[in-house]
Amino acid sequence: MMTSLNHTTFAPRLLAWFDTDGRHDLPWQYHHQSHANIYAVWLSEVMLQQTQVATVLNYFDKFMSRFPTVQDLANANFDEVAYLWAGLGYYARAKNLHQGAKQVSDFIERTGNFPQTLDEWQAIRGVGRSTAGAIMAMGVRRRGVICDGNVKRVLTRWAGIDGDITKQATDKALWILADTLTPNEDSGKYAQAMMDLGATICTRTKPKCEYCPIQSDCTAHRQGNPTAYPVKAKKADKPHRHSLVFALTFGDERLWIKRTNDGGIWDGLYSLPMLMIGDDANIPNDTSSAKKQHEMMANAQPLSLAERQIIDVLPAIPIQAHKTIKHTLTHFHWHLSLINIELDEIQYKNINHALTAVNATFVWQQDLTGLAAPKAMHKLMTKSF
Repeated sequence: MMTSLNHTTFAPRLLAWFDTDGRHDLPWQYHHQSHANIYAVWLSEVMLQQTQVATVLNYFDKFMSRFPTVQDLANANFDEVAYLWAGLGYYARAKNLHQGAKQVSDFIERTGNFPQTLDEWQAIRGVGRSTAGAIMAMGVRRRGVICDGNVKRVLTRWAGIDGDITKQATDKALWILADTLTPNEDSGKYAQAMMDLGATICTRTKPKCEYCPIQSDCTAHRQGNPTAYPVKAKKADKPHRHSLVFALTFGDERLWIKRTNDGGIWDGLYSLPMLMIGDDANIPNDTSSAKKQHEMMANAQPLSLAERQIIDVLPAIPIQAHKTIKHTLTHFHWHLSLINIELDEIQYKNINHALTAVNATFVWQQDLTGLAAPKAMHKLMTKSF
């Protein structure tokens, strides 16, 4: 027997479940308070993009302690922002948040208040349609519609939407449905309830359908195959790329350079100098001979001008990795091989001169204390030396 979707009772059922079984103690939740901290809602939404609540909690508290207002964040040096963000991943979010804070701070100075409309929020750097809807609903407390990954999973299962979720037509249909189901009143509470449902009940694997407030007319539950939704075209396997990472040591200090690559990988963070030596297809199976190593190095690419300067003044050395780690990014697997090099005083001075000549930002110190660095650098440093 077919069960029709009950659009009119969807929100009431969800909100009733949220009242009794939802999460109400997250530090960025204000549905149970008379006023919301718009800045805190925005910060949490950015941090929660592609990151689980358990991971975000510690970072959120540190950020709010150090930057309690949007003006504090706007006036901060990005090095400090990046340092507090380090380990959270997807570092472009931190840069966009910092730039967005400057925009919002200017907006408040001009108007006396935070942005109050969806369009005004979408004009802020790093704020997309769903994030803007969440801020409107939970922060500004006007009607706002969200349709993030959790929401899309819930809606595709409930409505049996079997189009490829990465396609524009499917995305459009989901946004129309999300708008239809979002109530005019309590849209902030509804948005939090939808996120909770997706995060705790309608999970990607092993959904707890028996506890779901909308399972009575859920298409996927009726079909007995909730994990068949959402439908997404199979991704091609991620390529494997390889880099040499140089631990250049003089005395008891190592060289750390600040990456400046216009929004590229680890932009604004400190790392050891690196060379990209290619992918699985063009790396010789045997690199033990001097000839093979020379061929590999001839095709290697430094990731920045600063690294080119460093490589140009380094002595020719055998490439013998002290340690190799695999670090997975969004689009590829990165194999990082650590090469230890002890510098003499002339080499040390030559590197300093070369880096200064190209206005590179760099420091010599033993470890990463006080530096904003990607998780991969911490992994390499662990029991490396």
